[in-house]
Amino acid sequence: MKKILGITVLAAFIGGAAAIGGYKLFERNQTGNTISEKQNLYFANNPLKVTSAGSTDFVQAAAAVAPGVVHIKTTYSASGKSQGSSSPFDMMEDFFGGGGRQMQRQPRAASGSGVIISQDGYIVTNNHVVENAEKVEVVLTDRRKVEAKVIGRDPNTDLALIKVNATGLPVVKMGNSDNVQVGEWVLAVGFPLDLNTTVTAGIVSAKNRSIGIIGREQQGNEITEEEYREYQRTGKRPERPANTSIESFIQTDAAINPGNSGGALVNANGELVGINSAIASQSGYNQGYGFAIPVNLARKIVDDFMKYGSVKRGYIGVSFVPLSGDEKPADIKTNEISGLYVNDVVAKGGAEAAGLKSGDVIKKVDGVVINDSPDLQERVGRLNPGDKVKLTVLRDGALKDYMVTLRGEPAANSASSTAATKAVEVSKLGATFAPATPAQKSKLGINSGVVVTSVTTGKAFDNIGVEKGLIITKVNGQPVSTVAEVQKALPQTRNGMIYMSGVSAQGTFNFSFPAQ
Repeated sequence: MKKILGITVLAAFIGGAAAIGGYKLFERNQTGNTISEKQNLYFANNPLKVTSAGSTDFVQAAAAVAPGVVHIKTTYSASGKSQGSSSPFDMMEDFFGGGGRQMQRQPRAASGSGVIISQDGYIVTNNHVVENAEKVEVVLTDRRKVEAKVIGRDPNTDLALIKVNATGLPVVKMGNSDNVQVGEWVLAVGFPLDLNTTVTAGIVSAKNRSIGIIGREQQGNEITEEEYREYQRTGKRPERPANTSIESFIQTDAAINPGNSGGALVNANGELVGINSAIASQSGYNQGYGFAIPVNLARKIVDDFMKYGSVKRGYIGVSFVPLSGDEKPADIKTNEISGLYVNDVVAKGGAEAAGLKSGDVIKKVDGVVINDSPDLQERVGRLNPGDKVKLTVLRDGALKDYMVTLRGEPAANSASSTAATKAVEVSKLGATFAPATPAQKSKLGINSGVVVTSVTTGKAFDNIGVEKGLIITKVNGQPVSTVAEVQKALPQTRNGMIYMSGVSAQGTFNFSFPAQ
């Protein structure tokens, strides 16, 4: 009897130890290396019981998603740097909180939304929600307020990843934005107009929509009168740096208002298909069209932030023009009305190595027909340097496939990027300037600019919060490339105010201040 009892106790002990060990192993694996792994682990144990995509009963979907959408509150320094940031989202009069953009001396707060994508506190939102914020605070659905750390921001896609120090959080399941269909029901979940969690419903009204909002204010991209006259004479377009922004929005008529920015667009199954980002509006409030970043693109950006701390983008190495039935510029030699016309191939890029040439028309990417630039940019935007993409190209009336290996961002020429330039002081502004190098201008997509190399405490630039490293591209509306041009443009004030435009890795800036 004692022997049987001993065996029973031993078996129980072994079984308990195995259970504890298995739990600990499972617990360690809960961390995951990518956001997809984290989500797979979470939803394997928390399956969603929701309605079908064809149902108009959104009760279960809303209940599943709402706890995982958070309110983000941001605070900016008294220097008003955020107000000086000319976000491309100004079309909605500060999408995430309202208010003017001119530099002010008063502290400012704004708000937006975010989506929890892992139990251990990773939250995806928009870049413009947290850009230049001095403090980012997250209000969880249980009313806890937790300060967040910005892990990474990507102005090219208007996405950002932040993290709070919390565990066991509710998670919104990522879906597949490729499967989203025009006409399908979707829900927008967020904190519009500082209201608590709000759910609105609508349909997907378009996909792969580009509205020019992210890259529209790249400094130096305006065509001058001289360039336009030369274009009319020769038919050759002026050279411009490639636009690095990626716009391939999901368009919806679900009501989206200021404060929804960074929130969730989900299908009727309660799966995240997009991050709400913009509205097309004359008033700054909902007028029927909202735009969300596809979750398949967001997943790649988030994983890069978690692995590398920055986005690793792969480039095909071509510049192109979308074709249409409209009258074409003289330098486009094709009768095609669909596809992407290659007008230049980057030297030593992936496309050149694969055999693409100027004049080719790209018809498909990985077998999928493309008609406009978002079709290509969003698909390539999900890939990394070293990945391969198959392009189907029309050349001389025949289609041919080319396998292109994506290259990383071209390294700036070290000689030009490190060339010593003498900084010159402009006492009126309390700062010194040096001409921007060709590498700096190429990287930021500008054709003019002087770099702020130092700022004197207590002088004009210091008082309004301009920092070392900002590149000033215009002074009182005049492009500037030298310190002499800055000094020449300074007296050309309007209403006693000096107006400037600038650009940095964080985005574009428009600001003004009284002339001394």
